[in-house]
Amino acid sequence: MKWSILEVSKKKIIKFEEALDLTEELKQRSEEILDAKPVNVQGQIAYDDGIYYLDYTLEVDLTLPSSRSLKPVEYLMSIAVNEAFTTDEFLKKNEDLLDSDMIFTLEADWISLSESVADNILLEIPLQILAEDEKAGATSLPSGKNWSVLSEADYQKQKEEEADKENKSPFAGLADFFSEEKN
Repeated sequence: MKWSILEVSKKKIIKFEEALDLTEELKQRSEEILDAKPVNVQGQIAYDDGIYYLDYTLEVDLTLPSSRSLKPVEYLMSIAVNEAFTTDEFLKKNEDLLDSDMIFTLEADWISLSESVADNILLEIPLQILAEDEKAGATSLPSGKNWSVLSEADYQKQKEEEADKENKSPFAGLADFFSEEKN
């Protein structure tokens, strides 16, 4: 879905509610996305004093690989988006806005909802996704010959046990002997 900046500037405000099928575009732009259901988007685009405001909320159900096992995991994403656009000519006249990172300069005479939605979905994909059984700890962590992945709790427990073994050693008392002798 696209709006001409001329159309938006004439109407001042346009409300919308759309279901966008961006599955192929999202899969092409990110290998992490295995599948995506249609994106439900509702909001408005408005024009005020040379600036175009695109405000919407989106909901999408993505299928992403688990960070641990790579098995498919359903992930519901809900995002509120507020973006501001302006033309290059308007920025030249209003140089005080040049340093603003919050305003996008339009590269064409239209604003694309699909492009904005896809960009924001890709920006919000979490770094770690776990399946429900992995969150609950029901599945064992990966391991191999002479190595294994530990949870943080297991790692802390292992460190404490190593410290206890060092303190119980018959030579543990000698550790302080040399440090006292230097003083």
